[in-house]
Parts: sequence; C-alpha cells; structure tokens
Amino acid sequence: MTLFGRTLGFEEIGALVFMLMALVLWTISMRNELAWTRWFRNWEAERKARRDAELAAENPDKPSDTPRGPWG
Repeated sequence: MTLFGRTLGFEEIGALVFMLMALVLWTISMRNELAWTRWFRNWEAERKARRDAELAAENPDKPSDTPRGPWG
C-alpha cells in the first residue's frame, strides 16, 4: 500500500490502525463523560428547584426574591 508516494509496511499500517482505534475510543469516552456531566448538572438543577419549592411551601410569607449568599 502506498500513501503520499511512500510504501507502507505491516508495521506502519498496524500503527495507523491502532492510532485510529485509540482516537475512536477516546472520542466515545469523551462523549460519555460529557453526557454524564450534562445529566448530573440537570439532576442537580432539578433537585435544587424541588428543594426551593419545598422551602417556599413551608414559608409562604417569606419572599422568594430575597438575595442569598454573601454577595447578594
């Protein structure tokens, strides 16, 4: 097999195949990691919203637009 005018042997072809497999595995792993991160952020936001709704239901006289935290 020739690539850019150079004849490739079994070692070079094997190295190219291995590098392509490593790239595919890395891409799949990265996609799964991003999907897990996205799921966790959504879950955390939903959990916080549920908790805020529970707190608002427990204290209906307290306004929910009060600043929270040290910087408002």
